[in-house]
Amino acid sequence: MAGAVERGIRQIVILGAGLDTFALRSPHGARQIPIYEVDHPATQAWKRQRLAEAQLALPPWLILVPVDFERDDLGETLVGAGFQENSPAFFTWLGVVPYLTQDAIGSTLDYMASIQNSEVVFDYMEPPQAFSEEIRELVKERTEQLEKIDERWVSRFEPAGIAANLRSHGFGDIEDISFQEITSRFGHAVQGLAPGQAGLHVVHAKH
Repeated sequence: MAGAVERGIRQIVILGAGLDTFALRSPHGARQIPIYEVDHPATQAWKRQRLAEAQLALPPWLILVPVDFERDDLGETLVGAGFQENSPAFFTWLGVVPYLTQDAIGSTLDYMASIQNSEVVFDYMEPPQAFSEEIRELVKERTEQLEKIDERWVSRFEPAGIAANLRSHGFGDIEDISFQEITSRFGHAVQGLAPGQAGLHVVHAKH
């Protein structure tokens, strides 16, 4: 993201923002770069409540955009909030893709691809068959934990499939790093990642 801002991008979109706090500590505040946080209306209402309880004010560059990825038109809702479709944007889409259907993932990629010179960072999970029996058991346990809170991993991808999908949408310059590469590159910064996330990949792509 910092690199994208240096390259001239002046819009940041956080898809599935949850309780993300980047906008509260953005190093780009002096540039007044708008940050659009997109998430389910109920999640955003909860976030507003938590911010109020913590006596944290919304910074002027933060725009909360309520969207249900499975039902709402992302572009229409973003534009209604002030997003400029004729200007490049940086999308972060972390912790979301595994929970979406293939249709919702495809339509979101379609929209991001419609923004010229856009960039995206997102994560995805590989199918458990690609891993050892021990890792598959950890994945199974995590899946069961999610189901208890009415959440589930819906979509998984092979790395080659993700790359082909991105290219079909016009994205190039694709960097895909695996769980092992993440832990190697960032070390202690990701010490909270559980072994059950061994199938995790993070991708950066440019349109």
